[in-house]
Amino acid sequence: MIKLLSKIKTKRITPEQYFMLSVFLVNGGNYLYNLILGRILGPEQFADAAVLVTFLLVLSFLAMTYQLVTAKFSVLLDQSSLHIFIARMYKSGTITGIILGILIIIFASYLQDLFNTTSDRMFVIFGLGVPFYFIMSVNRGIYQGKKHYKPLSITYQTEMLSRLLITMAILYTINIQSSIAVAIGILISFVFGLYPIQLHKISLGVKKILHTSDKVKIRNFFILTGFYELTQIIINNSDILMVKHYFVSFDAGLYASLALIGRVVYFIAWMFVMLLLPTVVSLKKEGKETASVLFKYIGYIISISSVIVIACFLFPNEIILLLFGGSYTAMAPLLYKYAIATSLFAISNIFAYYYLSLDKYIPVILSGILGMLQIGLIAMFHNNLAQVVHMQIIAMIILLFVQLIYFFKNSHQERTSALNKNSNNTSNKK
Repeated sequence: MIKLLSKIKTKRITPEQYFMLSVFLVNGGNYLYNLILGRILGPEQFADAAVLVTFLLVLSFLAMTYQLVTAKFSVLLDQSSLHIFIARMYKSGTITGIILGILIIIFASYLQDLFNTTSDRMFVIFGLGVPFYFIMSVNRGIYQGKKHYKPLSITYQTEMLSRLLITMAILYTINIQSSIAVAIGILISFVFGLYPIQLHKISLGVKKILHTSDKVKIRNFFILTGFYELTQIIINNSDILMVKHYFVSFDAGLYASLALIGRVVYFIAWMFVMLLLPTVVSLKKEGKETASVLFKYIGYIISISSVIVIACFLFPNEIILLLFGGSYTAMAPLLYKYAIATSLFAISNIFAYYYLSLDKYIPVILSGILGMLQIGLIAMFHNNLAQVVHMQIIAMIILLFVQLIYFFKNSHQERTSALNKNSNNTSNKK
């Protein structure tokens, strides 16, 4: 895949288009990875694999805090401060990864009981790879902030390809438990995902300090982003983990296949988020308007999600048969409903990341509140898998509604402020 993309004549496409093409290919590879696992393992064993994949998504959201903070301040800081900042981000990310990895290893047995998995060793292996993922995320943040989309694309490609190929090789050549094979593949993919990394920028013993004003801005944005990524974890992954807790493994495996298909909207939306943040930050720094960028990406997501929802409504059995096989067709009636829930979430997510780029906190808080509402609804109403999906739709409708209210209210306040400013300037000139 890397050679294929390298052969593309980049003079004919923009760096953003190159990155978008790469994301499509990477997401396609990740989908292929999950589809193969679902087909060869069957619903019960796939339920364990889905827990590990969900842990991977949870980890990606946690590490995304480091990536977004690094991306934003790679744009805003001057060159002298940037070197100190990057070194400190690598140091902080490494320490955080080591602590989280140790915690996962220590509580592996508890996690096995909580999620009804067949082994605790899969969590131990996963925990060993956590520090590498945080280092990888800081590296990606540097490339994202500087809009170096080619090396950014390569880091995603190497991670995806190595996980796919190594996991399949282990499953087909070594007689070990499938969940262990999946965990080993994930661990090794974290190491491959470090390439290409700028080793000269890693300095864990950095002693120089940033300006106080920069430190305050970084700390505030870090806290805000961390809180929002936590809401992303809750909204995007709590349903799979709760279903694994409340339902038998067979039903949990069925639900995992449903979630994987329905979340294609979110994975596409993530691509636009990667482009949105540095663009909005740059425009704000230059004093230019940013709303047009938001509208452009919302339009893309609405168009794509509409096509996916309609396809899931018209051809649910065909889609599930094609992707997972006959063992999973019981989920066909719920496919379009789950796609609706993830579409609503994807649109709300663009609003939240837009305001996150502008250092506005309320949309992040709203997402946190609605994330907890989703958990509460599923905890109270989980008689069957259909009810779980319905609770998510309710929570996501409310989330999008309140995000829209905030957007229109904030836009009205900005227009009023601009008019008052213009009026004052006119009066002063007179």
